[in-house]
Amino acid sequence: MMRLAVRLKPMTNSFWEWKASETGRKSAAGFVGARRSLATSNGYWPIARPMQDEILNALHLGERSRASHLLSELGREGQALQAADFISILQYCARTPDPLFVMEIWKLMKEKDVELNGKCYFLTIRALCKAGYLKEAFNILSVRTENSDIYPTLPVYNNLLEACVQMNSLDHASECLHLMEQQGVGKNSITYFLLLKLAVLRQDLSAVHEIWKEYINCHTLGIITLRKFIWSFTRLRDLDSAYVALQQMIAMAFQQKFRITKTAEGRLFDLMLDIPIPCHNELTLNGYANNNCTSIPSGAGYCKETYSLKGFKFGMEAKKNEVDGLSSSKQPISGPVMKLLRWSFGDLIHTCANSQNVLLAEQLMLQMQNLGLEPSSSTYNGFIRALVSVKGFHDGMEVLKVLQQKNMKIHDSTLATLSVSCSRGLELDLAETFLSQISKCHHTYPFNAFLEACDILDKPERAVRVLAKMKHLKILPDIRTYERLFSLFGNVNAPYEDGNMLSQFDAAKRINAIEMDMMRNGIQHSQLSMQNLLKALGMEGMTKELIQYLSVAEDQFLRRSTHLGTHIYDTVLHLLIEAKESHVAIKIFRSMISCGVSPTTATYDIMIDCCSTIQCYRSACALISMMIREGFYPKAVTYTSLIKILLKFEDFDEALKLLHQASSEGIQPDLVLYNTILRAASEKGRIDVIELIVEQMHQEKIQPDPSTCSHVFLAYAKQWLP
Repeated sequence: MMRLAVRLKPMTNSFWEWKASETGRKSAAGFVGARRSLATSNGYWPIARPMQDEILNALHLGERSRASHLLSELGREGQALQAADFISILQYCARTPDPLFVMEIWKLMKEKDVELNGKCYFLTIRALCKAGYLKEAFNILSVRTENSDIYPTLPVYNNLLEACVQMNSLDHASECLHLMEQQGVGKNSITYFLLLKLAVLRQDLSAVHEIWKEYINCHTLGIITLRKFIWSFTRLRDLDSAYVALQQMIAMAFQQKFRITKTAEGRLFDLMLDIPIPCHNELTLNGYANNNCTSIPSGAGYCKETYSLKGFKFGMEAKKNEVDGLSSSKQPISGPVMKLLRWSFGDLIHTCANSQNVLLAEQLMLQMQNLGLEPSSSTYNGFIRALVSVKGFHDGMEVLKVLQQKNMKIHDSTLATLSVSCSRGLELDLAETFLSQISKCHHTYPFNAFLEACDILDKPERAVRVLAKMKHLKILPDIRTYERLFSLFGNVNAPYEDGNMLSQFDAAKRINAIEMDMMRNGIQHSQLSMQNLLKALGMEGMTKELIQYLSVAEDQFLRRSTHLGTHIYDTVLHLLIEAKESHVAIKIFRSMISCGVSPTTATYDIMIDCCSTIQCYRSACALISMMIREGFYPKAVTYTSLIKILLKFEDFDEALKLLHQASSEGIQPDLVLYNTILRAASEKGRIDVIELIVEQMHQEKIQPDPSTCSHVFLAYAKQWLP
């Protein structure tokens, strides 16, 4: 009997605190009227009612200093103050919220030895929690007196937990749960949902599974509770668990053992009795030990067969028969439940889009059709994104037509996904059409994908309109955007013709404009943006500027405690060799080695090609030795450069020996290597070498190209023509 009384006392306080929170939603004038009638019925009339009204009016008008002054005047009244004198003010502060004024009230009540009641206690903590003052709320929670009215009850703890969720504070949430366990305060569905929200914020899937296990041991699952668990599983991309919970939700919907109604705010509410049960109580746990609810699997292998096409079709046929049988014997599903089911299906389909699980998305759409659930606009949009992420934009376009026929809104995220897919397929017209329809976007990735497609197709003029669209939507470029801009607009004439003074001036102007925009947006160069910038300078023939920018880039990256990547040096070395600046390339190569930058195979191949330009076979052999010491081995391109040097000295015998050595080492000579030998042999009239190479190409089954035929034809023509 004593134990029952202990359990009922928190429930009684919960009721009164709930009433106080409901009253707290009304206006300040409403508080005054409600408190007056309650005070009169209890035989107590607040001694400072006019003063309270003035304080409320001052707070409502934002005159904080006047309200503080009036509060201090209230403390100077001759008569003793009681908790009821502050209720209406605390209600306003809890609704606003105004935690600082609440602390002033709390200080005054402490100075005047005002006996705290349950309403003051609840409203004070509520105001602090809503404003995120967790530390202060827990300090007040630690206050203990002999008055049972200030015993913390479940609504108080739920307010604290809600604040912990808002502040994403796991430590405070753990402290709150510990206090609840110490006081024997159980959890209700609101408590569990707050814990689910916190677990989702913390991206803690294991915590969601633990909450599920505890809930089914202590409570009976309701359809709204299942909906909340599905929401949690999908936010953490646990499709297996979400799918199982959804099937339970569907079965529960046909059983109709619940009553769903709407609150005054329009929220769906389950009328099933929700009694808080302390989960550490052994008797309580034993009472729910035989719960028949299916546990959620945690293995990633769940639904593998269901996701397959064969299992998918069979599973849907069975589900359709099951649903048809239920629908024929049961009453139709109510509107609120249909809404809950649509939301849950939509959550799963959106997660399928994020997880690129198109098979499950298709299965869910068919199941909705079998259940008679009309997909919402959001669900259709999620389904399109799931299709496009795996199958491409062609399949997404088919569903898009259905969406347009139903006059449903196309989400900006869907348009962005379609545009990205079209850009990757180099369908610039379609991609630009989808981009132009986007009304609001916070990400640059669809625009960057379009810029990349323009770069591949060498269509810088198409990129200009998209950049204007970004500016119109107030989307700030990121480093990926600038990487593409340097590649698109960094050079003017290349690759069509050599740069001239006018084009070089224009290129320098463009590069400077892009860099100034980077500085305005506080974005530093990446390795790729710097590489594209240097490449643009080299292709315009701006060798001097190329070397200057390389030096600046080395200093910039050194200040960021890093070095330029080897691929950047490879680009610069290649451009310098192409510009006949071999000696500068050698100097940069030596500087690169001294700075501790490790060359790659490509670096060595570039420098060996440099040796062919300066006709230094000895240096090339030294580089080969360095390659082998570094663990790299010559490739076909390496032998091509070496043979090119020998051919410039007309040493065909040594060149053929190198060709034989490459073949013996398992290196397959390519067409470039053979054409290099054929060109030199044709120029020198070495028919014997040409016939040998042609025979070897025939044996290796290497198809000739027009250059091959030209070299052979010219060699024979020179021999027979006078």
